[in-house]
Amino acid sequence: MQTRRTFLRQTGGLAVGTLLLPSFSWAWPGKQKIGVQLYSFRDEMAKDAKGTLEKIASLGITEIESARSKKGHYYGLSPKEMQSICEDFGMQLVSGHVRLDGAFQKTMEEAVEAGQEYLICSSLPSKGQTVSNYKKVAEDFNKAGEACQKMGLKFGYHNHGYEFESHKGQVLYDVLMEQTEPDLVYMELDLGWVVVGGKDPLDYFKKYPGRFPLWHLKDMDMRKKESTEFGKGVLDIPKMMAHQKASGVQHIFLEQEEYASTPMASMQHNMDYLNNL
Repeated sequence: MQTRRTFLRQTGGLAVGTLLLPSFSWAWPGKQKIGVQLYSFRDEMAKDAKGTLEKIASLGITEIESARSKKGHYYGLSPKEMQSICEDFGMQLVSGHVRLDGAFQKTMEEAVEAGQEYLICSSLPSKGQTVSNYKKVAEDFNKAGEACQKMGLKFGYHNHGYEFESHKGQVLYDVLMEQTEPDLVYMELDLGWVVVGGKDPLDYFKKYPGRFPLWHLKDMDMRKKESTEFGKGVLDIPKMMAHQKASGVQHIFLEQEEYASTPMASMQHNMDYLNNL
């Protein structure tokens, strides 16, 4: 029997040939919206959320993805305050990294109040590098996606590197892709962690066209297995940008966890890099 997931996967595959034709005329600079994951500025946001958001806006960032902090999802601000401050600085709060836990109902209610589109589970909610655990997680993700959909939100998942390990001959990330409903679970592909996991993001664009509406654009130092400024690591950023259509990306968030000097200097470097492509 053909399931909804199988049907969507098969019909989506009809467009693979056209989606994989690279286009080197992406709308950059100036027209393409570029966002940032606020974990990049975690210490600064904890000290002065409003002042830090103003500095981020000065870099040309137009979209924001929040992250959990000791002060909550919005750094001590109310959801409405977070939305309003972002808008005051010409930015839009699009997404937020959250946990899929017992407080998820409240998390959804806050996201609705903040006016954001996406809630992204930031790490695997249950431990176990097995096919059976990933199938269980996929089931939980589908349920979370249904709950979000009823509230006008979109639920998604952000990968690290461990999801690309294999068990019983299956890549565990592929299990998630096969077992989640494309219209309920939206994947945020962290391109840097895909590479650290030993895979090529372009292969996933081919295999699952249009399944990745959000990216974390992140260069990686493979020697240290940590993030670095654009152009200093192993990710072929120009090639990634040339294949946006294949992935289905709509929101590109820059993220950097480690820095040569300061988060602001690193992000300025990254924006300059993109402007010079």
